[in-house]
Amino acid sequence: MNEINILMLSAGRRVELVQCFQNAAKKLDVKSNVVAADCSDTAPALYFADKTVKVPRIDHPEYIESIIKTCKDEYISLVVPTIDTDLLLLAENKSYIEENTDARVLISNHSVISICRDKISTQKFMEDNRFGVPKMYSADELEDESLTFPLFIKPKSGSSSVNTFKVNNKKELSIYKELIDSPMVQDYMEGEEYTVDVFLDFESNVISVVPRLRIATRGGEIAKGRIVKDKQIINDVIKLMEVLKPIGHITVQLMKTKNGIEYIEVNPRFGGGAPMSIQSGADSCEYLFRLLMGEELDFKDNYKENITFLRFDQSIILNKNMEINHD
Repeated sequence: MNEINILMLSAGRRVELVQCFQNAAKKLDVKSNVVAADCSDTAPALYFADKTVKVPRIDHPEYIESIIKTCKDEYISLVVPTIDTDLLLLAENKSYIEENTDARVLISNHSVISICRDKISTQKFMEDNRFGVPKMYSADELEDESLTFPLFIKPKSGSSSVNTFKVNNKKELSIYKELIDSPMVQDYMEGEEYTVDVFLDFESNVISVVPRLRIATRGGEIAKGRIVKDKQIINDVIKLMEVLKPIGHITVQLMKTKNGIEYIEVNPRFGGGAPMSIQSGADSCEYLFRLLMGEELDFKDNYKENITFLRFDQSIILNKNMEINHD
């Protein structure tokens, strides 16, 4: 394979991830273009990618065909999703895209995506396989006068902590149930919260597991995090991956509570904070290039621990031609 080009879908604000793929290609001396795709001309990541393409919105009937056309035009080797709303559609069309292009789609099997995208399905999967989760309440249980608070309510298919609330009493519960579409209610969890970046090869073999302590978040995404080597978390997450069997970069959220490890959700894609783990040495982008070059990878735990990342916004200026102003 002479050239390994990456198509990043819904590139949005994923500037760091674009740069991580570019840095990995440079490190391996691989000829590569990172092609950023978005429906908006002003998505910041477009201005850092090697090439860009405008595609329809995800709900447009020509969206999948636009991906196929881009893969052919730009000689794409790997299609990388970055947002939750892409996942089910890509899982449903994975074979179709791969049969009509030379690209692989970095998406887990449809059954895996279905479990992860519906938080009630995630809860039941965890319970059935004896992984720790906070108790989920049925409609009848929520009417019980002996119900104890606080509780936690969230949409069953939400993301980025949108419409997620701590519930302190019956009145709040009633209000939030009306506000949230398809809500689920659980015990309120207290403890240290972690995001765990996991990378698995195309056969679902675990290659790396990197827990990050969530020091601060903003809009549901980590703003400050510390890389740790917590063996209890690492071993439990490996067990989960061996049962779930996703592929690629997976983002797991969990909390260490008085009950032990309790899982919040599993996002089968690159999370917004993934560059933290990548820069600590667990380089998912490099791993993907190596896999696409035909290499076999073993489990690696040689990333740096006890390093802290502080994320911040940065502006770019576009001139009248919508090009970056370098003056």
